[in-house]
Amino acid sequence: MRIQLGFLGIFLAIAPSAYALEAAAPPVLAPLQQQAQAAHLSAQFLERFHYRPLPLDDALSVKVMDRFIKSLDPDRVLFMQSDIDKFMADNTKIDDAINKEDLRIPFSIFNVYEQRVVDRMTYARSLLKQNFDFNVKESYSLQRDKAPWPQTDAESNDLWRKRVKSDWLRLKLAGKTDDAIRTTLDKRYQNSLERAYKYKNDDVFETFMDAYTKSIDPHTDYFGTRASAEFDISMKLSLVGIGAVLQERDDYTTIRELVPGGPAQSSGKLAVGDRIAGVGQDAEGPIKEVVGTRLDEVVQMIRGTKGSVVRLDILPADAGPDGKHKIISLVRDKISLDKQAAKKTLLSVKDGEATRKIGVITLPAFYEDFEGRRKGDKDYRSASRDVAKLLSELKQDKVDGVLVDLRNNGGGSLSEAIDMTGLFVGKGPVVQQRDAGGKVEVESDDLSTPAWTGPVGVLINRGSASASEIFAAAIQDYGRGVIIGEPSFGKGSVQTVVNLDQIAHNSKPKFGELKLTVAQFFRVNGGTTQLRGVTPDINLPGLSDPKTFGEASFDNALPWTEVKPAKYTPSANLPALLPELQKLHDARVKGDRDFQRFVEDVAVLKQQREKQSLSLNETERRDEMNAQAKRLKSREQINDGVDNNEDDGLQANERSLSDDIALEKARKNAKDVLLNEAAAIVADEANLQSSVPKTAAQRSGASDGK
Repeated sequence: MRIQLGFLGIFLAIAPSAYALEAAAPPVLAPLQQQAQAAHLSAQFLERFHYRPLPLDDALSVKVMDRFIKSLDPDRVLFMQSDIDKFMADNTKIDDAINKEDLRIPFSIFNVYEQRVVDRMTYARSLLKQNFDFNVKESYSLQRDKAPWPQTDAESNDLWRKRVKSDWLRLKLAGKTDDAIRTTLDKRYQNSLERAYKYKNDDVFETFMDAYTKSIDPHTDYFGTRASAEFDISMKLSLVGIGAVLQERDDYTTIRELVPGGPAQSSGKLAVGDRIAGVGQDAEGPIKEVVGTRLDEVVQMIRGTKGSVVRLDILPADAGPDGKHKIISLVRDKISLDKQAAKKTLLSVKDGEATRKIGVITLPAFYEDFEGRRKGDKDYRSASRDVAKLLSELKQDKVDGVLVDLRNNGGGSLSEAIDMTGLFVGKGPVVQQRDAGGKVEVESDDLSTPAWTGPVGVLINRGSASASEIFAAAIQDYGRGVIIGEPSFGKGSVQTVVNLDQIAHNSKPKFGELKLTVAQFFRVNGGTTQLRGVTPDINLPGLSDPKTFGEASFDNALPWTEVKPAKYTPSANLPALLPELQKLHDARVKGDRDFQRFVEDVAVLKQQREKQSLSLNETERRDEMNAQAKRLKSREQINDGVDNNEDDGLQANERSLSDDIALEKARKNAKDVLLNEAAAIVADEANLQSSVPKTAAQRSGASDGK
């Protein structure tokens, strides 16, 4: 995990309480013996079985220390230079600490971090008593990750004065009054301060282990027992609970959404906005108050075994703080996370007088119920099984082509990527794996006949990684479909998850799990997606910043390399059509006003991203606002997913729940310019392929090795 201050991003809010401006010291956290043992066992495993093993020595210690400190204070606004000097005295001792099962060093650093959060938040709140002069020409640095740490209290105070002034100015420009700004910011800083009192030793340990594992390679990771459970849920798309999406708001765990068909919705006893004040187990168990309790802890209390009873003390959404509570009982059940599963939509693409029907399959992840598959459950959930069903439905819908949307699909199960490729390619090699010993194995799909033989497109972006890249690369290498979008993430490594408790023969879970890189995958053409990603056949503009997002942004990524091609038979038809597809795309988007506006918005976004500092002069900022408003006024407004709305200066938890949900809904309903164009490209592909005669090999289904 990565610890961050709440006001630096979108975080869950907690309600204000009566802290004086001279705040008490936060709790001193100490490591558990089982955590030190888990770290030592992880180190032994990583040194023996990692794809690129690094010795746990002084050199690695320095890297771990640097990464740990950066995870706590990425913008260098909390620690003082004197703190860093003290930390660095131990920067070559991390290896000894892990081997001796003594984690006092990282815990002592974290305890300093907690105190610095308290100090800085207390000071930030004290600044709200004064007024700021927004006529002064000064600026606040937006990129401080390489800036020096403050040398003196005066330097730190001036840095935080500008930070608070920037927060104030954002709200002022949004039309808030001084009193409203003081209230909002005081609550914001107090929420961040209170979080420092809620950290547990698990938070420290997992942050430290993240620094250690990520120092070996970007995709090696450690999961504590709770994180391990969340990973399992994300892969099998199901859990046992009440079927409610929860959010922490104003000290209460609040119902944000009810899952259709879940116990919470079916009971009719809960509504969006209801607040959970207490949780009790079983029909007669005592109810424990959970006001002010961390969200993850409340979630664990509400989840349980199927058929068991959980009792909730509810403060209804329309009740005031002193309103009447109600006690409800719900029977836990299996909840399917269908929102995260593959889904289909139909898009109609006009081409002159004709209209092509394109089936879109959106896949958020390559999920697979590993346990269900191992047990031989015939109905176990998986991405390829769901996609196969959707393809069958799209055939009945008589679509002209299929577009697979893999944008922001970060990967998942390797076997699912292979099986899903087979749905479009049929029997044949899909990916090659090379282990730490250099042995290369070809992974193939054995589906004799593809589930879909018509035109195919795959839409990717920078967030398409790992299993997504395996699928897209295979489709491209076989010439089976056109790859559309921006270059993918560039992750070309394979990880496996090791249960440390099983290794140690623990009767109860206490060590967690280790995800470690064990192989590198290669395309069937011999190349790899590592660092370079999958290069689209037809490029579309993207919103991501390749400098900060993607494999190439990591300082310790595996290098690009290649192996011998596998034996496979690519199609000659589609590559021959790519120049014409590009020509048709260029002509279409040139006259597409929505697409050109999107291109303009992306250019403005990238320009803003490159800004090194933010003016704290009100006149200059208003001039910038007016210029933006003038730009938008000169054209017809569209909701294209790029946020061009006026900045309200608020974080998500500071808006009302209804406003926050409305904003989320607006983003979901944005006109998907890129998806529409990708569908049009697939329609072009269908048109062109319908006029291209099949080769003798394609007609007979014959295949010969390459």
